[in-house]
Amino acid sequence: QVQLVESGGGLVQPGGSLRLSCAASGIIFTSYAVGWYRRAPGKQRELVATISSGGNTNYADSVKGRFTISRDNAKNTVYLQMNSLKPEDTAVYYCNGHPPDWTRSYWGQGTQVTVSA
Repeated sequence: QVQLVESGGGLVQPGGSLRLSCAASGIIFTSYAVGWYRRAPGKQRELVATISSGGNTNYADSVKGRFTISRDNAKNTVYLQMNSLKPEDTAVYYCNGHPPDWTRSYWGQGTQVTVSA
């Protein structure tokens, strides 16, 4: 069956860094467009970054210049490198993948990122 599993979250001080991973199984992830989303308590889910099957990327204004999305097709994995973290980055981070036909999407269960002194 199809699974997306996020990992790499944790507690970090402001200004610190984390790298999140989204590992896929049951699909050829290299063919998927992938987005990282986050949901903070009491707030709407928001799109953080996207990467196409061809490697084109886009970022939310709030993270541009601090976060980098990338993919390793050999490992069937998409990454989110997060630098210069701020308390407002605290959220559960989810990855989402769309197949080439865009008929549906797959979600992981999320990984918690907490930025606090």
